[in-house]
Amino acid sequence: MPVFSYTAKNYKTGQIIKGQVEAESKEKAVAALHAQGNTILSLTPGREKKSGDKLANKGKVKVEELVIFSRQLTTLIESGIPVVGAFETLYIQTENPYFKKVISLIAKDLREGSSFSGAIGKYPNIFSELYISMVEAAEASGNLPEILERLSVYLERSNSLRKKIMASLTYPVIVILMAGAISSFLVFKIIPTFKEIFSSLGGKLPAPTQLLISLSDGLKKYFIVNTIALVALIFGAKKYISTPDGKRQYHKMLLKLPIVGSIVQKIAIAQFARTFSTLVRSGVSIITSLEIVAKTSGNKIIEDAVLGARKSVQEGVPISEPLEECGVFPPMVTRMIAVGEKSGKLEAMLTKVAQFYEEQVETVIAGLTSIIEPLVIGFLGIVVGGIVVALFLPIVSITKLVSGG
Repeated sequence: MPVFSYTAKNYKTGQIIKGQVEAESKEKAVAALHAQGNTILSLTPGREKKSGDKLANKGKVKVEELVIFSRQLTTLIESGIPVVGAFETLYIQTENPYFKKVISLIAKDLREGSSFSGAIGKYPNIFSELYISMVEAAEASGNLPEILERLSVYLERSNSLRKKIMASLTYPVIVILMAGAISSFLVFKIIPTFKEIFSSLGGKLPAPTQLLISLSDGLKKYFIVNTIALVALIFGAKKYISTPDGKRQYHKMLLKLPIVGSIVQKIAIAQFARTFSTLVRSGVSIITSLEIVAKTSGNKIIEDAVLGARKSVQEGVPISEPLEECGVFPPMVTRMIAVGEKSGKLEAMLTKVAQFYEEQVETVIAGLTSIIEPLVIGFLGIVVGGIVVALFLPIVSITKLVSGG
């Protein structure tokens, strides 16, 4: 279908907009733009688009970009600009080529009569099920700007928590990688050199030095075998974890780990409460909300518990009862949910739970980071220092013999 590039002025807002419109003829393009409340300033034929554009299925959009998009869309709609016109404006402002393309395709679907939720539903790699469900609720209630604002706040908070967790792990991971790199260099390059020196000197080597040389010889001799075995082990583990049963066992193990298990549980509960609260507040039904919350919890054990609660709720049981019976959620969480159900303030109680556990996660991670740093430095010192000491033990012994002689 032919494409026309246009510049137009919306006679309600007075805003100048630019974009492209698909139409069978120039006359139909003019009619479509007029129907959107635009006065055409210029209209020129453009390059015809190919159907089934593969670009729409390949690419990535950062959470920050989605937040900015949602906030700008909210502002434009609140200003009285139609949804189609808002998307056309965002198309001009967006820098990400992939996201820009998707926005233009959504605008095209909207012009052709598609609903907002239906148009964004074609791109699940950008718009999550939560996002789509909240937009559906907004379309039903006619409160799109407010719900888009809630979505923006939700995405910002979730992304902020994720960034804090990643930041706390960055330093220990870097130090451990450095320890591994330095140890590998010593084992594969330095130790063989010292081995030749010790062999030329003769005599019996100290036990730590002999152990280190034997370890170096073994790693070098079976390097290919060890590498293949390690890669196969990692690949096999990832393959198993990608299965439903494997993921369930892995998440169950994570929850049982000391310290780590508590953090994982707190993060999952914070995510559960924040998502559930946002959906309920936006008018999404409890049944649909529980299904979405289960899928976005990030933990298979909690997902199973929430889906079990959803089934019970369908049978008329209060949410708090199956959540309490599953044993995954702390008593404080289930009791607050129970109070929220009885008082009709479920959304408010869930928000309090989310805030409490988000603060708990931040506090625990901050404390853990302060503990991890000296532990990691100590680990690096022991590993590298141990290798260096083992290498210099024979030299010290020889020096003593020479001095004694």
